[in-house]
Amino acid sequence: MSSGTPIKLPVIDFSNQNLKPGSPEWDSMKHRVREALEEFACFEASLDQVLELRDALFGAMEEAFDLPLETRKLYVSDKPFRGYYGHPSKLLESMTIDEAQIAENIEQRLTTTMWPHGNISFSKTLVSFTQQSTRLEKTIRRLILEIFGVEKYADELIDNTNYMLKLSKYKAPQNGEPTSGIVAHTDQNMVTLLYQNEVDGLQIHNKDGEWMDVKPSPNSFIVVVGESLRAWLNGGLSSNYHHVLMKENKTRYVVGLFAGTRAGYHVKAPEELVNDKNPIMFKPFDYEEYLRFYSAQVSLSHFGSHLQAYCGV
Repeated sequence: MSSGTPIKLPVIDFSNQNLKPGSPEWDSMKHRVREALEEFACFEASLDQVLELRDALFGAMEEAFDLPLETRKLYVSDKPFRGYYGHPSKLLESMTIDEAQIAENIEQRLTTTMWPHGNISFSKTLVSFTQQSTRLEKTIRRLILEIFGVEKYADELIDNTNYMLKLSKYKAPQNGEPTSGIVAHTDQNMVTLLYQNEVDGLQIHNKDGEWMDVKPSPNSFIVVVGESLRAWLNGGLSSNYHHVLMKENKTRYVVGLFAGTRAGYHVKAPEELVNDKNPIMFKPFDYEEYLRFYSAQVSLSHFGSHLQAYCGV
């Protein structure tokens, strides 16, 4: 069932670069983040500074996806969900950079593959965007951990984070009819930040079982809780189902920053969040190993927890 009314997610402003833990503004923001995540498992994070990069970012994406298909297909990886991906329907393409928090990886893994002679402006734009979005994600994650009283683990988690930067292009529907751009799913990582151009398409599945349109502002990211964070918090938060339904006769570009954990680090709920009333929900797991399992399962079903099947107690 789909609702014709766009949902207005809670909007929380992170533009203040001097935001400090323990300040009244921090405490107020923490309260708002908790309310938003308990209600929607996502929210809109506004960051005025991203507007300075907006035109350059989507211009760079258009430039990359306009390259010949043979060139785009050269961007490969032996890890799941990295490199170039082209959906069989040809309505969706993506390029995902692993360990994007290391600036050299953007240049060495994507830019030089697409442009052997270099493309400095492309690299600089993606690096600047990644720096902005990773700072925002770290702030949001610290807020969440503080909500649950486990902020002492924040540095450990952040030090063991791998950020994947995913550039996606959704083509306009061929026949003018709404077209599904990506199947319904929950994100499997810790936290996702999504930033899009002016073309909408994201829908979330609400508590009433309806698909609701999400229409973020130009200065806003959509922040989504992933299954790994749900497991780490021992079920303290939920992750929501979302998908993309293309309705407009325009191309949609979206950048996703996916915060997951490094290979070798085990996602495990801290002892403070486990007790007789709230027993452990998931066995400790290596996110990279889980992704290999998930990549083999994801095409088999839509709704249902793959993480539960993999390591649920």
